[in-house]
Amino acid sequence: MTDFNIPDVALSNAQIAWRAAQDIEDGSYVNLGIGFPEMIAKFQPDGRDVTYHTENGVLGFGKAPLEGEEDWDLINAGKKAITLKPGASFFHHADSFAMVRGGHLDLAVLGAYQIAQNGDLANWRVGSKGVPAVGGAMDLVHGAKRVAVVTDHVTKDGKPKLVESCTFPLTGVGCVTRVYTSLAVIDIADGKFVLKEKLPAVTLAQLQSVTGATLHIDGEVADLIVPEDL
Repeated sequence: MTDFNIPDVALSNAQIAWRAAQDIEDGSYVNLGIGFPEMIAKFQPDGRDVTYHTENGVLGFGKAPLEGEEDWDLINAGKKAITLKPGASFFHHADSFAMVRGGHLDLAVLGAYQIAQNGDLANWRVGSKGVPAVGGAMDLVHGAKRVAVVTDHVTKDGKPKLVESCTFPLTGVGCVTRVYTSLAVIDIADGKFVLKEKLPAVTLAQLQSVTGATLHIDGEVADLIVPEDL
């Protein structure tokens, strides 16, 4: 399918999370999805004030605690230990989702199984495999003002995650506006994938060969540069 070895050049999850963190605006209220997206809080740029929200009822959590310093009364929706920033607050699950559904979150960053070129997102079930139900992601994708995705560019067996249309059950319709992958940063606009950044080691032809829909160019495509020691 491709003439280059993706693992040789692909970004790690930490590097993808770092890149996504650089785009979160000062003063934002942000929900980080369970799993991989949770890493983004670790890479918040110095001097930037971001308030993180978790569905189980915390606003204003910080980086994960050091191993051995966890307080297991303080966890996020993924049951991972968290720390609290000054001014953090706790509230009922229903109030948490009122914040989501009321449009009070500036950004939600989620993982994905598939992203379609029109912004459809599938991230909860693959055939018979997956969690029992779509859960809070269904609310996040249509309650947050903007939805971004962090993901590998392809599946473990090399199939594109960015596709013309999703074949897995949808989490949300037309909701994703930016995708941070292990090879590129891609916007979704007017029903198209628009390439914004790519790894310098990957040609446009190589990137297109592992993308399941046409990549469009609108202006200069920047180099995707991240720290190597993450």
